[in-house]
Amino acid sequence: MSDHVDVLIIGAGLSGIGAAAQLTREHPGRSYAVLERRAASGGTWDLFRYPGIRSDSDMFTLGYRFKPWRGDKALADGPSILAYVRETAREYGIDEHIRYGYDARAASWDSDTAAWTVTVEHDGAISEITCSFLWATTGYYDYEQGYRPEFPGESSFEGQVIHPQHWPEDLDYAGKKVVVIGSGATAVTLVPALAESGAGHVTMLQRSPTYILSLPAEDKVAQRLRKVLPEKAAYAATRWKNVGVSTGLFQLSRRRPAMMRGVIRKANTKLLPEGYDVDTHFKPTYDPWDQRLCLVPDGDLFRVLKDGRAEVVTDTIETFTPRGVRLASGRELEADIVVTATGLQLKAFGGMTFDVDGRRVELPDTMAYKALMLSGVPNFAYTIGYTNASWTLKADLVGEYVCRLLSHLDEHGLRSAVPVPDPSVGQGPFMDFAAGYVLRAIDTLPKQGDVEPWKLKQNYFHDMRTIRRGPIDDGALAFR
Repeated sequence: MSDHVDVLIIGAGLSGIGAAAQLTREHPGRSYAVLERRAASGGTWDLFRYPGIRSDSDMFTLGYRFKPWRGDKALADGPSILAYVRETAREYGIDEHIRYGYDARAASWDSDTAAWTVTVEHDGAISEITCSFLWATTGYYDYEQGYRPEFPGESSFEGQVIHPQHWPEDLDYAGKKVVVIGSGATAVTLVPALAESGAGHVTMLQRSPTYILSLPAEDKVAQRLRKVLPEKAAYAATRWKNVGVSTGLFQLSRRRPAMMRGVIRKANTKLLPEGYDVDTHFKPTYDPWDQRLCLVPDGDLFRVLKDGRAEVVTDTIETFTPRGVRLASGRELEADIVVTATGLQLKAFGGMTFDVDGRRVELPDTMAYKALMLSGVPNFAYTIGYTNASWTLKADLVGEYVCRLLSHLDEHGLRSAVPVPDPSVGQGPFMDFAAGYVLRAIDTLPKQGDVEPWKLKQNYFHDMRTIRRGPIDDGALAFR
């Protein structure tokens, strides 16, 4: 690998491949490299191997804006998404730029040379690479370890305990009793997948309910549009339709939460057995979209509950026992396998540390600019998707913005850009989102401001105007 590239991208997952593709499209003359810590591309979609792994966003918005999704399923399975990401990498020649097994540990900016020096580890050896622009596309969770609370008496359990992030490829659950601890996207994916692929009985053990909504696995509108429109036009139309629906659902949930509670409850009741205790197992204590809404394709979770292959138990764990899990109510759930679908550990920028001109950058002291750059950190961008919509909608916008910023630097003979907030800008938490993985790490993250462009909007239509079309020189960036 050469010692210097124009742009260094950290991470070869969905975001990193998308970033490299946009860079190739808009700046074909720029040199770049993609550093990937693992031995394979694909990020999340290569790491997670548990049964049923799939997207909880529709593929017409999780797919890249510039590359149509050709699959039939709107809520696609993990292997299909991985194939799509890798196909994109091949089409744009990105494979030749990925360096596997390279762990970016630290990045140091020097204003005199207008360059980053990135310290990397590869095969146990430490080396350095310099770049003019650094782009972190590492996602926001720890790839090494998921969130895993310790449970009382766990060591006495005679069965297997597994975290979905480290699913054994040879796990035999045929005919066995499986308890899945959790109620988020992973749990609601795993339960029907295990029940429909041979498990004896599956129990979803939740401390409290989550909002769950059934959507059709296939998008009928997309299928009709494909028959009458060219591929790109059909994809764009479906994408806009789905962005509008998801944005409308979110806005309605925030403005009329009681009404949305009723809509979701009514939909769930229709899919559950008659007389089912909906309010105990499917009535959260919070409003819709205070946490992420879980989507299930064609009601698969409700189907396995209705036919008895799975059940939901809402209770707290008192202790593990040799045969399973004893609950606060006194009931004991027998289990051969316990799956701890207890969530992710948040890890900003893959754990990489930063310094600017010899001064260590403490993330809580920085402020996010347009949720894609950091105050006081020059020529640096990061990709973090929406919490209330598809990740890639934001990833695409970040890619477009970085390409526009690089063009602006070229056109004006500039070498660097750094966000500088006005001292009057108030501060708040990076994300106004009540998910456990966010709350556990909120004190380690950058701040957001109380006015634009420092305030996080979580709104694609708004960000289209400000990120895709807004002026680069907006008064908040300082150039050299």
